[in-house]
Amino acid sequence: MNLNKVFSYFIPKDRVFYDLFIKDAQNLVAVSEVFVELVNATDAVKKDELAKKIADLEHVGDDITHSIFTALSTNFITPFDREDIHYLATSLDDIVDFIHGSATRLTLYKVEECTPAMKKLAEILVKQTKEIDIAIQNMRGMENITRIREALVRINSLENNADDVFDEAVSNLFLMERDAVKIIKVKEVLSNMETATDKCEDVANVIESIIIKAS
Repeated sequence: MNLNKVFSYFIPKDRVFYDLFIKDAQNLVAVSEVFVELVNATDAVKKDELAKKIADLEHVGDDITHSIFTALSTNFITPFDREDIHYLATSLDDIVDFIHGSATRLTLYKVEECTPAMKKLAEILVKQTKEIDIAIQNMRGMENITRIREALVRINSLENNADDVFDEAVSNLFLMERDAVKIIKVKEVLSNMETATDKCEDVANVIESIIIKAS
């Protein structure tokens, strides 16, 4: 075997992993932005188009996750712990899955108009995913730890805000709404969206773990 090929097995594949995570984060931002469009849309045809676009982006995310796992299984040396790579990839995928699940429920349940709380949660998700993108963009080389930590603090703060929005929305739903079916539909959508914000916090936690180990 060529000696250069032997040595190549022991060269960290930082570029492979970081490029894939950056691509994954950018896809996540795209999903959240389309989701905001969906919750604010009023035309039924437009809603279906946006839901389809989210489904397509969810498949893109699945492909990226698969590529990360493939790289993980074929590279002996990784830029950070293998467990953290796996957890970060699955956590990013979870966010997309819950946003996709929320979009699917909105269309399946024929929700004609999203509630103010749904719109607020969607806006929070966009802000969180953009902070995730910033954090991941700065992870290569770990040269700007302060910028990463600032993004992580904002993600956690936004998650706390999402909890408040969710709790108030559910409380008002039970107080004001008398249609049991509508209560079930709205609460399930809100729950999925709130869980998506929790998953953003999971991503922040694993990134925090990675930078602690790197420092």
